[in-house]
Amino acid sequence: MTIPTPHINAKAGDFAETVLLPGDPLRAKFIAENFLTDVRQVNSVRNMLGFTGKYQGKPVSVMGTGMGCASIGIYSHELIRFYGCKNLIRVGTGGALSAKVDVGDIILAQGACTTSNYVRLFKLPGDYAPICSYKLLRRAADAAENLKLKYYVGNVLSSDMYCAGEIIPHVGKTWTDMGVLAVEMESAALYANAAAAGVNALTILTISDSEFSGHVTTAEERQNSFTNMMKLALQLI
Repeated sequence: MTIPTPHINAKAGDFAETVLLPGDPLRAKFIAENFLTDVRQVNSVRNMLGFTGKYQGKPVSVMGTGMGCASIGIYSHELIRFYGCKNLIRVGTGGALSAKVDVGDIILAQGACTTSNYVRLFKLPGDYAPICSYKLLRRAADAAENLKLKYYVGNVLSSDMYCAGEIIPHVGKTWTDMGVLAVEMESAALYANAAAAGVNALTILTISDSEFSGHVTTAEERQNSFTNMMKLALQLI
């Protein structure tokens, strides 16, 4: 495989070493237009939009990844292997698996449990535990304190099934019992790819819905709001 890759039509040097990774390409566009300066679009393949610009004078990129371990697995691998990205920060949404977290709260995903087969495809002689970069985690926690944000640090669940709780009764209960804070769909693959390549990765989530409180956000709110996690992620450049 050479540059451009099958999924990214950027040229060599188009991506900064630090890249924010929302699942939604329109959220990538929102971040680029509202937080960055000197912005240029660097990817448009399959409408998975990617941009590079500056935040407070420092180069940073932002690019959509799509949904699920398979999709973020492709994009994170190509960004690391072919474009030299060293710090990959997922900014996304998750559903509460704990009564103590509610809509709008921020989760710093220290580790990612998973129901996906993605990590097993590395063919390790056991069960690998995907975890984030401590360097990024510590900086993110310090930044959250400085910004006076309500946040939690802990495990999330990367699930292949978005509506698992509706389709399979009681699914997730044992994850709740084990202290897992939220469910999403990508972090396990991102963390595994980063570990295999020796680079840094961190997921920053905003809780978008909670069956405990009954709070749910709209698709538009997920795309254009939740700016606290974006501001937090940009502090890590």
